[in-house]
Amino acid sequence: MAVRHCLIKSSPRTVWDVLADGTRYADWVVGTASSRPVRGRWPQQDAAIGYEVRIGPATLSNETVVRRCEEGAALELEAKAGWLGTARIAIELRPWGEHCLVLVDEHPLRGAGGRLHNVGVEALIQLRHRAMLARLARLCESRAGAGAGGGAKAGVGSPGDAHA
Repeated sequence: MAVRHCLIKSSPRTVWDVLADGTRYADWVVGTASSRPVRGRWPQQDAAIGYEVRIGPATLSNETVVRRCEEGAALELEAKAGWLGTARIAIELRPWGEHCLVLVDEHPLRGAGGRLHNVGVEALIQLRHRAMLARLARLCESRAGAGAGGGAKAGVGSPGDAHA
């Protein structure tokens, strides 16, 4: 299983606000070009957002469904990827002093992705998570900085500083 964590220098509330905005999904999820609500009220259970992935001239559309939501603390998603199947993505937020420790656990759930899952795929997921958590940190930290008069540093030092 691909498990990764990141210390984000903003409050858990700020991180949750970004996760709870389905229109911001494409801003922090690597590979996603756009997102939009398609059913329910994100991030309530069974709500879904549609997303697009662009590969050259081709655009692939699919959706991500909320399977579990504990407001402010946990969000579990099922991301659909066509013939590749689905993946379970669990995001947990933990207060860490005045900051937020974010833990992401992703693994294939159904379809070809699960059958073809191996150490190479696991390494790619880890790289994707590193980039995804860095994007999420930039969004949250810039938001926190704007709310505090610009005093917080936006972004993450080097990718290895806050990620494990």
